[in-house]
Amino acid sequence: MTLRIAMAQLDMLVGDITKNTQAVIDAANQARDIEQADVIVFPELTLTGYPPEDLLLRPSLDGRVESALLKILDEVQGIYVVVGYPRRIDGDLFNCTGVIYEGTLLGEYAKQELPNFLVFDEKRYFSEGRDACIVDIKGVKFGLTICEDIWHPGPIAQAKEAGAELILNLNASPFHIEKMGQREALLHQRATEVSLPIVYVNYMGAQDELVYEGGSFVVNARGEKVSQAPWFEAGLYCVDVIVDESQPNKVMPVAGDISPALDVEASVYQAMVLGLRDYINKNRFKGIVLGLSGGIDSALSLAVAVDAIGADRVQAVMMPYTYTSSMSLEDAEEEANLLGVKYSVLPIEPMVSAFSDALAPEFAGFSKDTTEENLQARTRGVVLMAISNKKGLMVLTTGNKSEMAVGYATLYGDMVGGYSVLKDVFKTLVFKLCRYRNSLGYVIPERVISRPPSAELAPDQVDEDSLPSYDVLDEILHMYIEKDLSAEAILATKQFDRDTVYRVLRLVDVNEYKRRQAPTGVRITARGFGRDRRYPITNGWHIGD
Repeated sequence: MTLRIAMAQLDMLVGDITKNTQAVIDAANQARDIEQADVIVFPELTLTGYPPEDLLLRPSLDGRVESALLKILDEVQGIYVVVGYPRRIDGDLFNCTGVIYEGTLLGEYAKQELPNFLVFDEKRYFSEGRDACIVDIKGVKFGLTICEDIWHPGPIAQAKEAGAELILNLNASPFHIEKMGQREALLHQRATEVSLPIVYVNYMGAQDELVYEGGSFVVNARGEKVSQAPWFEAGLYCVDVIVDESQPNKVMPVAGDISPALDVEASVYQAMVLGLRDYINKNRFKGIVLGLSGGIDSALSLAVAVDAIGADRVQAVMMPYTYTSSMSLEDAEEEANLLGVKYSVLPIEPMVSAFSDALAPEFAGFSKDTTEENLQARTRGVVLMAISNKKGLMVLTTGNKSEMAVGYATLYGDMVGGYSVLKDVFKTLVFKLCRYRNSLGYVIPERVISRPPSAELAPDQVDEDSLPSYDVLDEILHMYIEKDLSAEAILATKQFDRDTVYRVLRLVDVNEYKRRQAPTGVRITARGFGRDRRYPITNGWHIGD
């Protein structure tokens, strides 16, 4: 006998239970009628989307979920539906998956391992399940697990003991660099521990800072990957399972298509595109406006914006001032032309002069300093927000993680905006991503990539006048932010200049207040500048203690 399982790698909208439910029904009917599937498996918390956060505390949640389940029970026939949802049982809320067939809920499983670290805070909402759930589907005993359950040996071993012959694992596992390989190694380990095949179905789409890259896959009882759905593509992806009672492992997934692995640059770029696209479209913005400086960060941000939503929905604005070089003007225009976006040049010198004249009485007796530089950045922020208000376009900020980490950004200036695709991208990776994007089609002028970065807020200014080289800076930041190493541990790891390390760490700590006010953006590392990082703004911690 052969069973066909459809992995529903879909993009849901958090909170839109009605729309998500209809998507489940449509996908189930498609899997049955077109793919000839016996079973369709959806990701974790499909009906609410993931993460629903405090929507789980809304009084009407229970009724909405029950109505959704009744609708699926009533409208889907001829295929087994395995779907995730929140469910209140005896007063406690659980993260559940249920198996529905011919109007009946055949079984229901409650997630046992609740993640409560980094971006996850499931213990805020859910109670822990305790029991295995085994459902017989055409003579095969399916064991149900949900996401974090697979990262621990207990739930899958419990399912095996209860008689499972194949494990289904429903996931909403967000992207970060190297996560793809970690999942594959993990499933190899779990499958070999219990000698069972595992079907791993992952969410696809983006929710605020989190991106889910799909990549659903199947391993056999020896932990060998036999099927892999595409990365960053929604759809139904099927795997056939042979059931042979004469074999020691009677359930054997058939080898199918395996989508090739993506390198770091390709996966990060696609994550940024998907994150921005879903943010713009799910929040119903007409399009994007961004400041195009002629520098590398805004060039990469523009390319991502066009790839995400199309050139016809993107406007780039060059806002030159006295210190803007002719090279920057030329490069910004070339970038806009190469990508085919609406392009405007709005000189800010008259506006800066008006501000300076108005502030002259307040500034009397003070020498010029970074205040005047910040005034330029803040004027540009005013211009972009005015265009945003008038045209209904979202301002895309263009600062990278290296700059934001050390506060090399201006509040209410270049930090103004609704979203940032480079929020979690170190400067050294920005250079690599530009070269990657140009390998797909030339859109970023070579000299934008090769010339020294500059904010152009003062004569002959370059970033490394104020900062260490980005190679050094990013390595220190990686160890401090993502590895949580102390100053002395960093110095023991590599021969950095002591004063440089202490200065960088101090800059990171004192600029926490800025990062709290920065727009959300795509998370691409295991420790992003969003929900991952929760350091107190006001504190008396001393570096080096």
